[in-house]
Amino acid sequence: MTNEELYLSILNNIQDGVYYVDIHRKIKFWNKGAEQITGYRADEMVGLHCPESGLNHIDEFGNHLCVTGCPLFATNIDGVVRTEKVFVRHKNGFRIPLLTTVYPIRENGVIVGSVEVFTRNSPKVYDDNLIENLSEKAMHDSLTRLPNRAYLENFLQYKLSEYQRFGKRFALLFADIDHFRVFNNTYGHDVGDLVLTDIAKSIMHTIRKEDMFGRWGGEEFVGIFSINRNYEASVIAEQLRHLVENTVVTNSDGQELKVTISVGVTISRHQDTPDDIIKRADSLMYQSKHNGRNVVSSDVSAENV
Repeated sequence: MTNEELYLSILNNIQDGVYYVDIHRKIKFWNKGAEQITGYRADEMVGLHCPESGLNHIDEFGNHLCVTGCPLFATNIDGVVRTEKVFVRHKNGFRIPLLTTVYPIRENGVIVGSVEVFTRNSPKVYDDNLIENLSEKAMHDSLTRLPNRAYLENFLQYKLSEYQRFGKRFALLFADIDHFRVFNNTYGHDVGDLVLTDIAKSIMHTIRKEDMFGRWGGEEFVGIFSINRNYEASVIAEQLRHLVENTVVTNSDGQELKVTISVGVTISRHQDTPDDIIKRADSLMYQSKHNGRNVVSSDVSAENV
């Protein structure tokens, strides 16, 4: 028996779950303990990226860790050992509480991936709907059901870290409903709420799973979109502006109301902080207001692909 075979035998005969991901969070190893705890076999997990695994890690505060604060992603970047209390989805649909610890793996001093060791934090299992409801309340706006500002801020920090580490570009869109006070003052706050919810319904079904569009506050929205070419930022912003422009809002009297948004859009830069990119997009949105509203303003040059 080689040393490698010996180590694999040891890992496969301990009761704790153990899995290894590479620097891109692709699962490379999944032991027998992980199979027993989660119900997922190794051949179902190895080769998947963590967000695709179905485990859908949620922390004790309701945050979806795969998109807002993945310990594996963080340890892959800084090499810090992390211990978390999480809920994961068992293959059979219920939630199980786990205590997880993440360790960096280095090769010649360079981090090449991380190992997560996990064990049951309690013998109790939880209804998945209960945990998802916890997450829904913690991370979504109660009126529109869109991601709220806290969720957007966490996701933005994650996307910036991903960009600065792996060069995965993204666009940030800042949108504001035009003349929103008129809707509230003329037709009442119920109609103002209807405008917000109808915009949310129109847009939420167009968002890809790797992107996010949420309510920043009041009549302001923020979208964060993965891109391959810089010009895609303006294309996405124009699509959303056009979608809102063609959304019909009908009040209780049957009157159809025209709604538009002013949009600012920018792309990630290597020295950006979350505050930097938000302020840049916000400033561009106000430029759209000054340019007559219902337009998109971008700082991405046409020749910059």
